[in-house]
Amino acid sequence: MKILLTHSYFLQFDPKQKELAQPYPPIGTLYAASVLRDNKHNVRFFDTMFSLSAKEIVPVIEQEKPDLLVIYDDGFNYLTKMCLTNMREAAQEMARQAQQMGSRVIVSSSDSTDNCRIYLENGADFILIGEAEQTLQELVTALENKTDNFEQIPGLAYLKDEQLIKSPKRNVNRELDNIPFPAWELLDIRPYQKTWIDRYGYFSLNVSTTRGCPYKCNWCAKPIYGNRYNIRSPQNVVNELVFLKEKFNFDHIWFCDDIFGLKPSWVDEFSNLVNNSKIRFHYKIQSRADLLVEENYIRWLAESGCDTVWMGAESGSQKILDAMDKGIKVEQIYKATELLKLHKIKPSLFIQFGYSGEDKADIALTIKMINDLLPEDIGVSISYPLPGTKFYETVKEELKLKTNWTDSDELALLFKNNFPPEFYRQLHTYVHKNYRKLQGYESLKTLFSKPFESNLKILKRAASIIYYIPATRMEKVRLKRLERA
Repeated sequence: MKILLTHSYFLQFDPKQKELAQPYPPIGTLYAASVLRDNKHNVRFFDTMFSLSAKEIVPVIEQEKPDLLVIYDDGFNYLTKMCLTNMREAAQEMARQAQQMGSRVIVSSSDSTDNCRIYLENGADFILIGEAEQTLQELVTALENKTDNFEQIPGLAYLKDEQLIKSPKRNVNRELDNIPFPAWELLDIRPYQKTWIDRYGYFSLNVSTTRGCPYKCNWCAKPIYGNRYNIRSPQNVVNELVFLKEKFNFDHIWFCDDIFGLKPSWVDEFSNLVNNSKIRFHYKIQSRADLLVEENYIRWLAESGCDTVWMGAESGSQKILDAMDKGIKVEQIYKATELLKLHKIKPSLFIQFGYSGEDKADIALTIKMINDLLPEDIGVSISYPLPGTKFYETVKEELKLKTNWTDSDELALLFKNNFPPEFYRQLHTYVHKNYRKLQGYESLKTLFSKPFESNLKILKRAASIIYYIPATRMEKVRLKRLERA
């Protein structure tokens, strides 16, 4: 049986990410390919990352004539968890094209898990639910053997006599070291390398060390792994890094885990293994403020090459953090940022505006936190309700006409809150420009106090205040108008 494996993330359909120019290979898809190949299945791979249209898969299907088209999204990439409608439409277009050309279609993604029937009525024959490599392997074997006892395969959804059938839930894989590395040999790495080097002068790759997240922030959707948290051994991770360094000569790694290194002992061992190996690189991670208040933990990160930590700070208001079930304190965000800077690691903050009940005072506290801490970077978003979350259940009655964003920069408020949707878009603009203005002031101080430590980046930031001072004033006036609307 011939299998064509692909995914449904198209950089072309996400303007913000296209402009950012930081593409990462779909390692979730490549993990699935590796498991299939380990079980002697005939696998081909089509990468949609740089495609201009979903129809680009048609000539590939004509050439390969696959028995199965598997649209297997990269569950390690937060962009796929956002269930963007541009990508949904692309996935369904590929599914319909393949079905019309005689292939059966299997889909695995966060969006298809939430919307099984929509996909099954638009080209898909089967939906894989949850952690899906083993489910895919068992389904492919059943189809090869021409058996139809699909209800015996955990983690599957399909239509039978127009009825939606879901088999029992599949347990997550706890032994991650037993999963083969992604099938990197199927990927054309050249467009990824070129994009990174042309824009940034270095090449970054993505690696996953964990699956799942044990925390229960009530706005965070977890359709694939749920609240389980399993982790590879430090040695297994370093083995993959050595392999990737030899194969692709990367400069930088994004550890794309929801939470990297939950246990300090894991980070300590990882740091020792990296330093005893022959590879040297820098990396960025995602973490939580309550994990970053231990100085030894941060020192081990720094010693192993960590140069950037993105924290899910979300809000400077303790009221909002508690409403989110975030499980952190505002003071921890401040302390973690201070410790990271002390160890020359760049702290960056994810910020979320628009959560239910957020008022003017809460917004002011969040802006104050950004201004006080002045992190290396910020990512500002609007609260986005996704199925399966407590937050979604709270506001779902208001999600009548629109339930998903089109692309990752739409920033649409999908439910009623204290301010109109236009206010939050303007707030996003104002916060960014005010933050850049303050960065400019800080760089200007550096120029005068430490001229010999200045570099081109500091010079550019200092010069930018010529633009950001009047721009911030103008954006604040617009924000005040919308606040009163």
